[in-house]
Amino acid sequence: MTTALIALVSGLVLLIWSADRFVEGSASAARHFGMPPLMIGMVIVGFGTSAPEMVVSALAASQGNGGIALGNAYGSNITNIALILGLTALISPITVHSQVLRKELTILTAVTALAGWQVSDGEISLFDALALLGVFGALVVWTIWQGLRKNTDTLGSEMNQELDLHTMPLRYALFWLSVGLALLIVSSRILVWGATEIARGLGISDLIIGLTIVAVGTSLPELASSIIAARRGEHDIALGNILGSNLFNTLAVVGIAGAIRPLAAEPEIFNRDMLVMAGLTLSLFVIGYGFRRAGRINRIEGALLVVCYAGYAAWLMRTALG
Repeated sequence: MTTALIALVSGLVLLIWSADRFVEGSASAARHFGMPPLMIGMVIVGFGTSAPEMVVSALAASQGNGGIALGNAYGSNITNIALILGLTALISPITVHSQVLRKELTILTAVTALAGWQVSDGEISLFDALALLGVFGALVVWTIWQGLRKNTDTLGSEMNQELDLHTMPLRYALFWLSVGLALLIVSSRILVWGATEIARGLGISDLIIGLTIVAVGTSLPELASSIIAARRGEHDIALGNILGSNLFNTLAVVGIAGAIRPLAAEPEIFNRDMLVMAGLTLSLFVIGYGFRRAGRINRIEGALLVVCYAGYAAWLMRTALG
């Protein structure tokens, strides 16, 4: 158990560090190759911050740990909205100006409904996984189109300012991109092994481990980037990190894991976790869209989101111990 705990902690630390290097390297490289800032913010950074979830769930699925694969993806979505966005809004209320992000809120709500329908029958089949990847591919094409035709969006302006703060020569960008990706894979293997051994040792399901320790750990890059962005007044980047990550988790992370091996979805996933994820997504759409004004997530709403996460975590602990 001690070895597994050390593997879990060291895997998480290395995972967070390598994800940060991967995001910085890939974003800088994309800028060197002339990619518009809006596209970098929506595609490159969104992909990079979700890379930990993607690699962890893919490895978990390949090793037959479907609970960790699904728990990591859906648990990360819950953590992103309730804990990370809640804490970020407590530090600095978030105002949503970007029209692109407001469209993404609508898309995320629809994608969450699709995910709920898929797990309602107790399995993410190969067909389900391919459907998720198909939707993901269409969304990437739409995102690229948006990035090419809409260069004046506030998200693009904020991302351009952020890239100016982290400029690096192309050779360094490619180096950190490669090193970050390699270490992501290594750290994910260590993390999955440690999490699986701890679940066995404690006699709890790997789903609970995936929803809690693994989900929170793989979401830490989003926490760091969102808080830093909010403190700088880059509110659209702070929310964009969360929306992009949740879309990647629901579509690409689950899709890739399910394509590797069909995933059994325990009844608790639909009756508990999916309902919580759907409720949080719908609440985010209501408070963040801003039908007649710019969307805004204030400190009171941020506190309520954090309280929701605390209640959900207590529910999980009661389930694990009961």
